[in-house]
Amino acid sequence: MKKWFLFLFCTSIISLGHAQTRDSIFVRPYPSFTVRQLSLPLTLAVLGIAANGNGRESFKKEVAEEREEHMPRFHTSIDNYLQFAPLAIAYGLDAAGVKSKTDLLNRSAILVKGELLMMGSVSILKKYTHQLRPDGSTYNSFPSGHTAQAFAAATLLSEEYKDRLPWMPYAAYGLASSVGMLRMANNRHYISDVLLGAGIGILSMKVAYWTHQYKWGKHSTHLENP
Repeated sequence: MKKWFLFLFCTSIISLGHAQTRDSIFVRPYPSFTVRQLSLPLTLAVLGIAANGNGRESFKKEVAEEREEHMPRFHTSIDNYLQFAPLAIAYGLDAAGVKSKTDLLNRSAILVKGELLMMGSVSILKKYTHQLRPDGSTYNSFPSGHTAQAFAAATLLSEEYKDRLPWMPYAAYGLASSVGMLRMANNRHYISDVLLGAGIGILSMKVAYWTHQYKWGKHSTHLENP
């Protein structure tokens, strides 16, 4: 059972990279909605909900027990900073002259909308699901806010640079996945929290792109050779 969930999580992330790379073949100045783009975030969300059982033999508890057995003293605070790394990379590349798909004003407006949608969704779910963290500290475990933030940021980084740098989706979502794994390794979240957080993060930023009207400054797509 554990291997099945982990296999689906890993293959979903790999599939996302392939999907994003295929999309980069066709240059779209305005990212548009397609039903296929819902498959990954919805799959992650469904897996997270399905894994969120509270019984002693539930999948999320079994994964947490494995962590306690193999790395009970593990702790790091790097995940607190790593969740924002895709945003730093996106704006850092642009500042270094590697132009993004969207101009600064529109990109920043998309970011703000995506962040607000992600944070609102996470806050509401945390409050009403009232799930205890694996370390027993608080009742706001489900979903993982750090993971949602990391995947929202990774989605922006991927959207902005996948046409120019086809490998960027793999790097962006790989970085985001490491945040989710660290949240579990730190005993702050169950795998169910991480899966749902990843789905929320991706979908929130995708919705921000799909609904954006590009009214802040002039929208531009930078496709000249590096």
